[in-house]
Amino acid sequence: MIFSYNFLQSFFKEKLPQPQKLADLLIRYSFEVEKMEKRGNDWLLDIDVLSNRAADCFSYLGIARECAAITGIKLTIKKYNLVEDKTIKIKDLITVEVEDKKICSRYTAKVIKGIKVKPSPKWLQQRLESCGLRPINNIVDAANYIMLETGQPLHTFDLDKIESIAVRQAVKGEKIVSLDNEKYDLDESILIIADKENPLAIAGIKGGKSAEINSETKTIILEAANFDYQSIRAASRKLKLKTDASLRFEHGLDPNLTEFALKRLAGLLQEIAGGKAAKGMIDLYPQKTLPKRIKLDLSYTQKLIGIDITVKEIIKILKSLEFKVISQNQNKELLVEVPTYRLDVSLPEDLIEEIGRLYGYENIEAVLPTTVLIPPKRNEELFWENNIKDILKEAGFSEAYNYSFNSAEQLRNFQFPLAKRPEVKNPMSAEQKYLTPSLIPNLLKNIEKNLDYFNEIKIFELGKTFSKTAAAVAEKKMLTAVISQKGSKPELFYELKGIADLLLNNLGITDVWYDEHQPTPEESKSNIWHSRKCAEIKIGNKEIGFLGEISPVFLDILKIKAKVAVFDLDFQALKEAALEECEYRPISRFPATIRDIAILVPKTAKIIDVLNKINIAGGELVRDVDVFDVYEGISETKKNLAFHIVYQADDRTLTAKEVDQIQNNIITALEKTPEWEVRK
Repeated sequence: MIFSYNFLQSFFKEKLPQPQKLADLLIRYSFEVEKMEKRGNDWLLDIDVLSNRAADCFSYLGIARECAAITGIKLTIKKYNLVEDKTIKIKDLITVEVEDKKICSRYTAKVIKGIKVKPSPKWLQQRLESCGLRPINNIVDAANYIMLETGQPLHTFDLDKIESIAVRQAVKGEKIVSLDNEKYDLDESILIIADKENPLAIAGIKGGKSAEINSETKTIILEAANFDYQSIRAASRKLKLKTDASLRFEHGLDPNLTEFALKRLAGLLQEIAGGKAAKGMIDLYPQKTLPKRIKLDLSYTQKLIGIDITVKEIIKILKSLEFKVISQNQNKELLVEVPTYRLDVSLPEDLIEEIGRLYGYENIEAVLPTTVLIPPKRNEELFWENNIKDILKEAGFSEAYNYSFNSAEQLRNFQFPLAKRPEVKNPMSAEQKYLTPSLIPNLLKNIEKNLDYFNEIKIFELGKTFSKTAAAVAEKKMLTAVISQKGSKPELFYELKGIADLLLNNLGITDVWYDEHQPTPEESKSNIWHSRKCAEIKIGNKEIGFLGEISPVFLDILKIKAKVAVFDLDFQALKEAALEECEYRPISRFPATIRDIAILVPKTAKIIDVLNKINIAGGELVRDVDVFDVYEGISETKKNLAFHIVYQADDRTLTAKEVDQIQNNIITALEKTPEWEVRK
């Protein structure tokens, strides 16, 4: 807001600091002065008043109070000599009714007869112009001037043009023509000032044309009211009409300000427009706003500010801000009465902020806090979550974040009975009707959407799944990883198995093995999984998850044109089995020897059975066995499996003769199984 330096000076008998010095002081004490501009013999200060101080500092009086507090110069408010004519009684001239006392908490009015409408005095015009307001006539200008001075919007009506005043909600279809000849359509949400039939003004926003002051006006009624800030803000937004009055009402005002401002306006008008003021004042104020009283703990004050401020200094600061110290309990506690115009102060902390602000933040030294920093207890779940994510990220996977919902169609496709699924009461859409029983459906949806842009996709998700129980909905956290690649890649299942092994090994989980999957009756009816490429993942005798390739038939249903393999692991089981400790084994300084072996087996044979026989027959000198090829195009009943076998000893270099002997032992062991043939 723009403030005139000369206007501010009118509140003080002593000379204020020079404009630049005053601006620096305001900045120092928590006001932002955006810019300064010299105009004639005056300086204009653009002060950014924050919304919490709008109730008092959207006015010259509010800023003047701040200037008095920070400079120590005594504030002197000019008094206007209001003289009332005892023979004229206001109750005989006008009646006022307020229908909604929550929206209009106070309505005050005063009448002046025999006024003379003419141009305002030059000093008044200059002050209005410096604040960006256009002078109109002495009546309107005086109302605007007192609004700038006190922060209380005021309005004047030609009393001869109205019969009575009612503060009420507008009726839908009502219209009003404003003082600037703009027409506005009103409805029930907009508060108006009206006479018996027609709107006179949009309450708190803009006056109407029907009771406008003009050169023929002789008797006026002055209005000062307090309106609900939310109502004014909503009406202003709806009408797309912003005014100086609405700006102040929107931030909230002190109801006790109306009488003070109204009497000042009446006194100023008598001074510049003459007239006789009717005795008394209409004041509809059913629920009075009283000053708040706050107990201020002095030890808490010093602790919060961070330094020892004397009680004498605290009381001095409070009094400089026009707060009253009602009582003092030794040096322990003060009872402080807060002026009603300080709507921003309602807690002890608010008072302490004012004390710190006026004491000067620059006078408060920076001190390191004296406290004990206790490291938080480690969150095991979060630790292992992050560990798993890091392992899969290093393996080339990207993490997916999906909503925990499925559509009915998704669940039917995956053979999940809808009756057993938890249903959302108010779903955002049909796609989010059920809580998800598995992370797989949404991950496959991700695959289907992204195959248009990528040839290979590796994604995983760590999230909750849901199931319905007799008592409630049960949650279970799962880790699901999916890989997919366009074109022919028969080892996709084994690639994902390798990823699962990598994950489990890095988590320090041992005794992991893959068992033949025994489908449930429901799974037997579905065509989701490849009949020969699925396995249960176990730790000891406990199943922790599932590994499988999606069947081509089901991929067609989902419109996925690529092979897809999935592993689905119970996160809780992983967390319980995982170990941070790992066993250190030194790398052998003797070279390893690699031999390959290919074996022809029935298509129903499992790779794990072949691996077990190789490891048993090879003994401790077989360090590693890897499947590097699976070829099923030989015949309708046979497939070819090819393995790398790594031989190594810790204490010597193995000779070719030793390796040949072990290799022959493995071949002999493999060929003991009927229909298994090692290819020479």
